[in-house]
Amino acid sequence: MENLHEILKKENYKKIKFKVTKTQHLQIKAKINGISGNFILDTGASNTCIGFESIERFELSAKKSKTKASGAGGTGMATQISSQNKLQLGSWKNKDFSIVIFDLSHVNEALESYKAKPVHGIIGADVLLEGKAIIDYFNHYLYLK
Repeated sequence: MENLHEILKKENYKKIKFKVTKTQHLQIKAKINGISGNFILDTGASNTCIGFESIERFELSAKKSKTKASGAGGTGMATQISSQNKLQLGSWKNKDFSIVIFDLSHVNEALESYKAKPVHGIIGADVLLEGKAIIDYFNHYLYLK
């Protein structure tokens, strides 16, 4: 039988490497508007998001949002939204991508308490669904179509 990579390559999937951190998070590099950052790959997060402190870094145009964020850090957190961004993971690209912006300080404080590196944001299920994601946990690859 062919290996998974060969089968997915024939189906036009892009292969993106990720790391498993000492906190057991899946860490992946991504570019937003051509600027690199470190992100947690989170199948449980509904949307891709970044912290307020990274708005300038990624050259985002942020607008107020009525949506409140909920997650491991709590509920009812204020958000902003940034539309029409370029997102790239490996060679997979989306040229019209919306990103949720909210307070990620609780995530980074938790990571730092374990002496892990902070992240710029979270890659969520919106990317995974759009890219028809397949995650190869054993070999540490994310495949997106």
